[in-house]
Amino acid sequence: MVKNTSPDLKHYKKLLLDRQKELLAIAKMSQEAASPVELDQSRVGRLSRMDAIQGQAMSLEAKRRTDAELTRITSALKRIDVGDYGLCLQCEEKIVAGRLEIDPSVLLCVQCASQR
Repeated sequence: MVKNTSPDLKHYKKLLLDRQKELLAIAKMSQEAASPVELDQSRVGRLSRMDAIQGQAMSLEAKRRTDAELTRITSALKRIDVGDYGLCLQCEEKIVAGRLEIDPSVLLCVQCASQR
């Protein structure tokens, strides 16, 4: 496996850390939206409960996506530390810089991603 010694690693690390910080702030704010829905019919109307349940489901899906992205970011930061960042996990070729700019936590090159 070829080690990535690109001088842009500091740039990508900053992008990853900034996004991680942003996602953690969003996750903290959205914890309340994922709280259990009140089922007491004397306090909340049926449509309000349905709206709350839908909001809760959307919040839970957003949390799942946020957690997945945080996992990818943590993995990318580890790859920077060991010198494997920017290399496709499947074919081990370099991932083009434009792809890393769009998503610095990306795991696969365009060719391998399109094969999935």
